[in-house]
Order: sequence, then C-alpha cells, then structure tokens
Amino acid sequence: MRRISQASSLPGMLHSTKTYLTRRSLLRRTLLSGSAFFFDSRGIALLSFLRAQQKDPFANGPLLGTLDFIHESSAPLNTLQGSELDGRLNSDLSSVEAQSPITPVKNFYVRTRASELLPDPATWQLKIGGLVEQPIRLEIEALRKMAKPMGAHLMECAGNVRLARFGLLSVGEWAGVLVSEALDNAKVKSGAPRILISGFDRYARESRTSIPGASWVFTRDQLEKSGAFLATELNGQPLTKDHGAPVRLVIPGWYGCTCIKWVNEINFVREDVEATSQMQEYAARTMQKGVPALARDFQPAVIEQAAMPIRIEKWSVAGKIQYLVVGIAWGGSEPVKALEIRFNPEEDYVPVDNFHQVKNDPWTFWTHNWSPQAPGIYAIRLWVKEPAVEARRLDSGYYVRSVEITEV
Repeated sequence: MRRISQASSLPGMLHSTKTYLTRRSLLRRTLLSGSAFFFDSRGIALLSFLRAQQKDPFANGPLLGTLDFIHESSAPLNTLQGSELDGRLNSDLSSVEAQSPITPVKNFYVRTRASELLPDPATWQLKIGGLVEQPIRLEIEALRKMAKPMGAHLMECAGNVRLARFGLLSVGEWAGVLVSEALDNAKVKSGAPRILISGFDRYARESRTSIPGASWVFTRDQLEKSGAFLATELNGQPLTKDHGAPVRLVIPGWYGCTCIKWVNEINFVREDVEATSQMQEYAARTMQKGVPALARDFQPAVIEQAAMPIRIEKWSVAGKIQYLVVGIAWGGSEPVKALEIRFNPEEDYVPVDNFHQVKNDPWTFWTHNWSPQAPGIYAIRLWVKEPAVEARRLDSGYYVRSVEITEV
C-alpha cells in the first residue's frame, strides 16, 4: 500500500494574471473541456470535440486570462541561462496545448549546456570497447545513415524541482539508432554482463552546481526492454550542441540523468563495476536506497506515475467566474484508470473530470472544471487511487502547485 503524505502547501509570493484575448479558439476550448478523448499517431491523448451531446461548460463565456502559480521561483522560462555544467533552460509548460504536444527544439529543456572544449562534431567517433575481442569505432556519419524515426518520448530531469518551475520536462520527436543495433557487431568476452555508456566530460570552467561525470551503467536487458537508442535528431532536425549533438542516449521512461549527452564510448564491463559519479550524484533523485557503491545495486531510474497542473484558466460564464485546471500526467509502466485531485489538505480528493490514459509515454492531457467557494490560496495536488501503482513523488506532494484565487 502506498502511504500518502498530507503535506502540500508552501509559503510564497503573490501571483499575477496573464490575459489572452484571442489566443485560444472555440476548437481549443472544446478540446480542453468536457469532451471525450481520441489519440493521435504517437499515442498522445487528446480531447475530442466530437461528442456534441456533452455540454461544454465554458462554451458561452470568454477566457479572461490565466493565473500564475505561486510559491515558485521567478526563473526565466524558454531561455538559455549560464554555460557548460551550470547551463540551464527551463521549459514553459503553461503554453503546451493538447493539439500540439511536442516541445519546440528551442524550448526543449537543458540541464547541462555543451562544453566549450567539445570537439568538432564532424570528426566524432563512437568507440565500442571494454571487454570485447576487438574494439569498434563508429563514425558519426555511419550513425546518421542508420538513424530511423523513434517516435515521441518524454524526458524529465531527476532534478525537476519547484525552483525550476517544474520546467525540466519536455517531449520530443526523436530519430536515432537502437543501442542493441549499434552493439550487434561487438564480440563480447565472457564475464561482461553490464554496459557503461559515457559522454564527453571535460569543461573549461569549474561548476558551482554539478559534479562532472557523464556516464551510466546498464544491463543489456534494461537497454533492450526500454527501447534505448542513440539519438541524432530531435523534431526532424540534427541535435543542437546543448541537446547532446552529435549523438546522445535516450532511455524512454527513465530520468534524463541516464540519457547521456555527447556519447563517445560504450564499454562492456564486469558485473561488479563501481557506480559512476553521475549515478552517485543522482542516487537520491532517482529514489535509490542510499548511495550504492556498485552499479548492480542501483534500481532502474524509471519515472514513476506523475501528474500536475500546467495552467489555471479563468473564465466568465453566464456572469459567473469559473476556472479550468489544465494538466498533464506522465511516467509509470501501465496506464492508470483514474486520477484524482484536491485543492487543499482539508478537502477530499475527487476524480479529475476529463482523464483517460492509454500510454505512459510521452504524456496525457487532462482537465478539471473548478468553482472555488471563496477567495484564498489553494494547493492543487493529484494522486492515483490504485494502490499497486508506484508514484512516490506524487504521493509525497512533490508536484503540488499553488494559486491564489481573488475572485469567485
């Protein structure tokens, strides 16, 4: 049984209201209100406007604006900041729409920017070595020619926190080469059951926030079952340097700390290989038991079921103020049947009005119609009622977001 923490709200600052006069059309309003769902070719859940018999509670009123979340930082969004290991870009999720769920490359989150010492991508080689009969070198052009569409996948930094406004989370359309395919020609020696994947890891400046170390250890089974691939393109374009060009690892369903950028080595290693510095740095954030000394003692860094609001819309309907909570759900290994929401610790959870999850990756959009009873600060929290579903961050209140309601 999951234990549900009751902690939810945090002290904070006042909000502001953003006004949009023409941004969201009737089509979008119908998409994000009380209608059924359909799914696009990538399996992303969209809201259908085809069920005419189900009344849209917002159909007869104008959108007055959106409310900023409070108790969060004022960190800029969709803007590159800093350099090298201290470089960041936090994505603005508030503008994500169900009908255009892919994050533009320029807004796709960045946890670490490219090193100023990064070699020329045109000369890039990927070495496959370690406990093999003969090392193999793959030229970047060979990888690009092997690349195939890999579909839409979500990526979330394990350090996606309130101070980042939960903006270290994005969805992209990827192309690349399955890791298993890249390793097909490697003749592995006995006693080499694990695979160490490393990336370029030298920087011109010492970091104030991060420990150098771009590597993670996997089993071959983990790489194959997750559909891990070496990405060369994002959204139909060659990777940018800050997103890992010329080649990065993508592990669908795992935290971004495992998705090594600037991959230059894949080594077959022994069973008792030590955990890398990156694994140790992210042990707590990937919910390990302590900081295991050996890689084999690390649990897979999978993203468990999560959900949060991304936008609170304020509407005027028949002379009354109403609110629409727009959110996303992601992570987990199996779709959940029901998502529940509450707006303060003293309230009961209630089912989210419009939620239907058929895939865990990349994300599912949901909406909930909300009529607060009084002005005040509300802490919006989601949870999954199914006890068997692992959702430790969600259960702890990690993704709680607060708003101040001044008009009801």
